[in-house]
Amino acid sequence: MQLDLGDGVVGVDGRHFAPVYGPMSREPTPANRVAAVVLAAGESRRFGSPKQLARFGDRTLLERVLDVAAEAGLKPIVAVVPAWLTPPAGADQGIHWIRNAEPQRGMSHSLQLGFAALGVEVGAAVVLLGDQPGLPATSIASVIDRRGSRPIVAGWHDGHPIPPVLVERRKFTVVAETRGDAGLREILQGLGDDVTRVELPASPDIDTQADLERLGAP
Repeated sequence: MQLDLGDGVVGVDGRHFAPVYGPMSREPTPANRVAAVVLAAGESRRFGSPKQLARFGDRTLLERVLDVAAEAGLKPIVAVVPAWLTPPAGADQGIHWIRNAEPQRGMSHSLQLGFAALGVEVGAAVVLLGDQPGLPATSIASVIDRRGSRPIVAGWHDGHPIPPVLVERRKFTVVAETRGDAGLREILQGLGDDVTRVELPASPDIDTQADLERLGAP
């Protein structure tokens, strides 16, 4: 698998490949869109049933997160989901559904699949978790508003990175460095001045049925 960086291609193992343009490819266009990469392919072991289908009010957890991404103006929206999941009836036709047939490889594999699906028109991508239905669109806006000279803008709470995390195209290569279930979390801690930290309120993950009950209906 490779990550298309517009003017180059990077394999998920970190090797660089030269870009190839021809009849089956197109020249890169200016990258100015801010996309969403929604990670929702987890195995839901602690939850006891597929979290992607759990109800939160009149929507599923995943639908809530997709709604927030759309409300924040992110486009395209890439949703990385289990191979068995059928897109919800009436789902936005603009959502790109990416199947992760190997969720046991951890969140990092979903992250790499999601970024590999981004087109050359995307200038930055915001990483969201499919089990954080309480994340407000205002948190995404706060991260986007802090875009500047640094290649990553990350939510920060109590000394640690939290979603949403925005990665500029020139730093998409960092995704290939992720391993297991840690995703970008550990890498962000070590990137220093490459990261703009935005203090945000924490949005709880839904890991168990009790977590969902505590969050309550919207």
